[in-house]
Amino acid sequence: MRIAIVSEVFLPKIDGITNRLAHTTAELVKAGHEVLVLAPQPAVTEHAGARVVGVPSLPFPPYPGLRAGLPDPRIALELLRFRPQVLHAVGPACLGLWAIAAARALRIPVVASYHTDLPAYLPEYGLGFAQRGIWPLLRSVHNTAVSNLCPSRHTQRELRAHGIENVGIWRGGVDTELFHPRKRSLEMRFRLSGGRLDRPVALYVGRLSPEKNLEVLAGISDQLPQLRLALVGDGPARAKLERRFADRPAQFLGFLRGEELAAAFASADLFVMPSTTETLGFVVLEAMSSGLPVVAARAGGIPDLVEDGENGLLYDPAEPATAAKAVAELLAHPGRRLDLAERARQSAERCSWQEETRQLVLEYRKAIVISCGRGLLGRLRHTLAL
Repeated sequence: MRIAIVSEVFLPKIDGITNRLAHTTAELVKAGHEVLVLAPQPAVTEHAGARVVGVPSLPFPPYPGLRAGLPDPRIALELLRFRPQVLHAVGPACLGLWAIAAARALRIPVVASYHTDLPAYLPEYGLGFAQRGIWPLLRSVHNTAVSNLCPSRHTQRELRAHGIENVGIWRGGVDTELFHPRKRSLEMRFRLSGGRLDRPVALYVGRLSPEKNLEVLAGISDQLPQLRLALVGDGPARAKLERRFADRPAQFLGFLRGEELAAAFASADLFVMPSTTETLGFVVLEAMSSGLPVVAARAGGIPDLVEDGENGLLYDPAEPATAAKAVAELLAHPGRRLDLAERARQSAERCSWQEETRQLVLEYRKAIVISCGRGLLGRLRHTLAL
């Protein structure tokens, strides 16, 4: 197939969506498909055999690191040259809107996918006034697509409740060879623990931003002073968090990638995810693949990955103190912690990128068939009218 993917973010930016697209693009090319990626500049020009076209963009001040793609005639020209059988609009906002308009004009079937809980994020970035209008806007955009995809059952229910139609699930996978318990490293353990190898380490990986609810980590630290916290990632709240944790045993390691990130996961004792706005939570899946038990808020798409008491522990986000209680339980019972870690790894092994991408291709094919059917029906109606 010839597949065009348009995204509001792409490499070299690092986040859950770019991680998903990097792996998916690689798997699509590996399976023999031709892939064209449209993304805001600056972007890489090629990834895993797929050509990447950068479209002019402007910074989006409320969310540092995000750029708004501008309308550009090259979008339609590139689609016209490439002649894709399907266009996949990933989290359409600005660039996605222009690409969807071009695709509809060129009669290219559109599949759209939703990955970020935009309505929940808006107040954190001073855009709470836009909450009232965001769902009607999302509904109008997504309902122009032949089909829509999202990462979890929770998000699927939410989208359907707001009138978005034809919603399926595209969960995403994990590299179980990269994120593996054997990547455990004494040197990395030293970095995570601030040199205290005798102390347990709780790890957080992700964006350091207000919507991630990282204040919960401070509460855990207050109740468990023997615990060392390690935060991997960066973001607009980093400076504030470093001041907040200045008198606590916490290490800020910034962005880590590849083998270094895999070593960080495998070298901790447990993983904590306090965010309540995750549509799925790729870092949770990477922690599970690395053999870590996960303590996470029972919210968003996380329960699709973490089964309470089976491969991790879920706490009530309305009672943040229960997060520390769950962490304390794992530290007090090493056997239970190791049992959950083993089951977490087994769960992750069932989530390969190859299988998830195969399911995505089936969604593409289904959209093409539906679109062809609609076209034939439209022509039949026109003929009968004549």
